[in-house]
Amino acid sequence: MMRTLLTVLLVLLLGSVARAERLIVSVSNHRVTVTPNYSGEELVLFGSVERDATTPADRIAYDLVVTVMGPRADMVTRRKERAFGIWINTDYRQFLQVPTYLALFANRPFEAITSPEIARRQQIGLNNVLLTQRVSGDFADVVPNDAFRSAFIRLRTQRGLYREDPSAVTFLTPTLFRTGIPLPAEVPIGTYEVEIKLFANGALITKTETAFEIVKVGFEQFVATTARQNGFVYGLATVAMALMTGWMASIVFRKD
Repeated sequence: MMRTLLTVLLVLLLGSVARAERLIVSVSNHRVTVTPNYSGEELVLFGSVERDATTPADRIAYDLVVTVMGPRADMVTRRKERAFGIWINTDYRQFLQVPTYLALFANRPFEAITSPEIARRQQIGLNNVLLTQRVSGDFADVVPNDAFRSAFIRLRTQRGLYREDPSAVTFLTPTLFRTGIPLPAEVPIGTYEVEIKLFANGALITKTETAFEIVKVGFEQFVATTARQNGFVYGLATVAMALMTGWMASIVFRKD
């Protein structure tokens, strides 16, 4: 009994030492509304590192990695080849429940923050993020230089939906930090998870999470919501509008 109690106390003590710092974070807007003329914007993530009495006195410099993940979905990357003068799809790879938006930010190059092993385990950098694929009936991620994986990341990056920037995080003071989160015009609708990881001397010290939501408003959202929740009514309204449009066109272009 005494040995068990001592073990529990030791675990609690080690846990308190491991959490000598904690992160306090927030974003400038927790609910982004997308209107028909939405052209994109940038949110601001800001926060501080809170130290306590157990923080080592010689720990004066920190590194920060911020990961922003949008809603997940299945997506497909296709390989096209030219045959008989036209481009045709010759192969494809399905990506399963991967982030529709993915951004990774840091205050310095990822390889300078921690070891390759920890970077892989903590999914730091686009090359280390898990992107599950369907490969010959199996489910797995592949090497970073896989042609389909590289093409998938390149295409998402060109649209501003995947990005990494090892200089986006700025420490305003040794413990105060900020970074921007760019949102393109075609940003997916849904909940975005933000994970913030604090490193010191290559080791993960602590981490925390926050989130924000992107919602669509206006007539387009009304139509989409009606179609999803009241399919029968939406179908009747669509048929009625088509009949009305045809009737009006017959009147306008009628030849007397």
